[in-house]
Parts: sequence; structure tokens; C-alpha cells
Amino acid sequence: MRIIVVVYNFGVISMRSLTEIEQNRLAKLERLQERGESPFPHRAERTHSIAMATQYFSERSSDKEENEENGLEITLCGRLRAVRTMGKLAFAHIEDVSGRIQLLLRADAIGKDRLKQFESDFDLGDIVQVTGKLMETRTGEVTLDLSGFRMLAKSISPLPAAKEVDAEGDRKVYSAFDNVEARYRERYADLAINPHVREIFRVRSRVVSALRSFLDKRDFLEVETPVLQPIYGGAAARPFSTHHNQLHQDLFLRISFELYLKRLLVGGFERVYEIGRDFRNEGVSLTHNPEFTQLEFYWAYADYEDVMQMTEQMVAFVAKKVCNSPLVTYQGHQLNFHPPWRRVSLRDALAEYSDIDYVACSANQLASHFKSRGLKVPSDATRGKLIEMLFSKYVEPHFIQPTFVYDYPRDISPLAKTKEDDSDTVERFEVFVGGLELCNAFTELNDPIDQEQRFLDMGGNYDKDSGEAHPLDLDYLKAMSYGMPPNGGFGMGVDRLVMLLTDQSSIREVILFPHLRSKE
Repeated sequence: MRIIVVVYNFGVISMRSLTEIEQNRLAKLERLQERGESPFPHRAERTHSIAMATQYFSERSSDKEENEENGLEITLCGRLRAVRTMGKLAFAHIEDVSGRIQLLLRADAIGKDRLKQFESDFDLGDIVQVTGKLMETRTGEVTLDLSGFRMLAKSISPLPAAKEVDAEGDRKVYSAFDNVEARYRERYADLAINPHVREIFRVRSRVVSALRSFLDKRDFLEVETPVLQPIYGGAAARPFSTHHNQLHQDLFLRISFELYLKRLLVGGFERVYEIGRDFRNEGVSLTHNPEFTQLEFYWAYADYEDVMQMTEQMVAFVAKKVCNSPLVTYQGHQLNFHPPWRRVSLRDALAEYSDIDYVACSANQLASHFKSRGLKVPSDATRGKLIEMLFSKYVEPHFIQPTFVYDYPRDISPLAKTKEDDSDTVERFEVFVGGLELCNAFTELNDPIDQEQRFLDMGGNYDKDSGEAHPLDLDYLKAMSYGMPPNGGFGMGVDRLVMLLTDQSSIREVILFPHLRSKE
């Protein structure tokens, strides 16, 4: 490799290290220009997508000879994916978003010089425009017999190619990207060469559309709330911070939509939802990404039991809409999203899988359980936090089929209403599927006096830098003081739902451009 500067009509295009292949392709680009052909023309023409063209051909009459002679000339665009030359003939394949089609280039149709130019100056990965008539080869493959072609975008860097290895006589094809991190860093190349990756993101789009459809039909209003907030809240998470230069104000990227959506209930809306980005300045794992997509809705005059019923209906609806069935395969398990789902209290679940009845245990006794099992006890962990950690360690992985776990400790649920017969427990549930936490919901606290005390209690229980404390939001308390209707609230990670419906074990597989560490 060497440092070169290539100059052509558009100016200096590169001062980085170029491979020999890239240098050869730049030379081909220059030859195109010398012939008066732009490697990046301003306009493209297309009469059909590839899928439309093949459908058009299949719908024509059975008289192929007549159709090949009098057939409609069509123009397609796509990326060049394969080329093979055979003397006075060349076969190629191009691909667009709808599919792939074979091209036939004949010297007696386009000219010997033009065929030679295609073979010498066009490369795999180039985006081309081709014109011709549809035909069928002797092997039955629909093919475009070309009368003309031109470059639309020259591929200077070659796309990663699938690798074929002969292992004891057996031909094996390996992924075009062996390095998973490279796929995430160059998602554009990953998408260009891997149709199954493109399909994941088509499914993701359908999931979001189905969620909107479900909620819209139930008279929920989609809204947008601030991403930049003077006080973060609605979850136990450490925020990202930034600064507004004009206002000389420190701000936070939101960690939840909750407090703003519930302000809208005070304002008279009764059913609201938002689908958007949240940001939490925390660790990265197979199921966590600092920037993620969340769905939250708030429903006046409902409680967590109403929300349970709607949750199982909504997820089943999405599964049927996207996967054509409530039965979905995830990591070797067949998940059944058809309602009703299993319901179990947090207390019973923890007792079943860890033999710990936390109701009978003080914080010190729970800490002793940690130590006896060789687990580290965080110095600022409250009793509720210890219960939550034990649950995550011993119970969560066992819940493969959709399961509601309900009734949580009060001290880790500052925005949820307490149970009428138990002031230490709140009306809260979480859903676990495939060993993952999918969503979280409450009967929302609407008493501003109780809410203020909860905020103050959390401030005293946690270190200010712990990331678990919920800051005191005086404006939210003022909104509540005008009167907030009783309501049920719900939050779900859309990325995790997409993971479940596309059988992906890593959240990065369902995020187009996940954030990664610097290469340096």
C-alpha cells in the first residue's frame, strides 16, 4: 500500500492509503471519463424495478418468440453482482431492492468495442443502468438482453465478497464479513451484500408500523416530547449531558418520555403515546445499547391490570402482523405470544427459583444471601435494589415464554402507586420473554404529595453519583398538583421486541448504526 493523490476532472478525491484494487478501479474511472462517460452522472432513468420486470415477463403470453421480437424495451438500475465472459457473450447479474436479474450482453447487439469496454471497465459493486428486452434462456432464467448500458456510480472500493473454501471436496461459503464488529462499523457494506440483514430492518419497520396501527385504532394520540431536558427523569439511569450555548444552560438527553407524557394527561389528553429515542449513559451488552428506541403510552382511568391485558394483545397483534403467527422461534425456543400470558408475583417467582422469601428478609439478610453465594453487594444498594438484583440473577433467565411479573418493592418504583393493602409494594409489572426483560408498566402515582416524598426519599437513599436516584422535578410536581387522572403507564424497548421477532441474540443486529468504541 502507498499514499497517492489522484486528480481527475472532479478534483482531488483521495489522500488515504489505497489498495492496488482501488488504484486499478480509479484508472478505470479515468478511462470512462476519457470516453466522455461520467462515472457519476446527474440523472438516472428507470422504467421498472427488477421485481416489476420479472412479473411483467411472467404475465406475458406463452408465445415467447413473438414476445422476444416485439417485446417492450425496459430500463433497469441496480448494483452489479456477478459477471462472466464467454467470448462474444457476457452474462451478468444486477440487484436492486426488489430482487436480482440476469443480463445478456451480445457483441452483435451492442458492438464488440462496447462489450470489451464493459468487460474491462465495469466491476462488481458498480451501480449501472441497463436497457433491453426480456427473454428466457434455455435453462428457464428470465434475462434482459441488452441494447445499452451505462455507469451510474463507480464502485472504487470493492465490497467484501463471500468466501468459498473447499473442505475435503465439499464447497462451503462463508459470510462476507467474518468480523462482526466490521459489519457494524460498515453497516452500509453489510446491508449491500447481505440480504438477510436488510430483511431484519424491513421487519423492524413493520414492527413500528404495527405498534402505531394498534395504538391508533384504540384512540391513542401520538405525540413528540423534548429530547433535550433541563431535568431528566422517568427511569433509574445515568443521563448524557450537553450544553445550550445560546441559553447558557446545561441540558440532558432524555432517559424516558414518562414525565412529559403524564403532563399531557393533566392537560386533558386521555390516551397518548410516543415512539422515539432514549439515551442512557450506561454499559453496553448483548441486550443494552446507550441509544435505543422506546415505546411509551399513558392511559387515563386505567390501572396496571388493564395495561397487562392490552400489552399481551398488542404484542400478539404485532407478531401476527409481522410474522404471520403468534408463534415465533427465538434462539431455539418456540415462543407463543397468544394471550393470555402467565402471571406470577415477584415474591413467588423469587421464592420458586432462589428459595428466598424477601418479605421475611431485611436488607442486611438479603445482603447476606449475596455474600453466601459469592456475589458482590453494592455499597448503596437499598433493600428493593437487592431484591431486583437477586431476581435478575436467579429468575429472569428462566422466563422463556411471555410472563408478567407483578408487584414490586416501593423503593425502586418511585413513580408507581402503592397497593391498597401493602404500603411497601407498588402496582407494577414487567414482562419477560426469551430470558429478556421486554417492558415495564405501572399504575401511575398521581398524588403530588406522595410523589414529592418519594423523590426526597430517593435522594437520601442513593449517592448523588450513583445513577439510580431520581432528581426532584418541581415542574412535574406542579403539573400533578393541578390534578392528574389515575392512569396506567407502559414502556417497552422496541429493539428488544425486534430481537425476539427476528431471532437475534444481540441488540446491535437490530440497530442500523450501533455506537462502537473508537478504533484508536
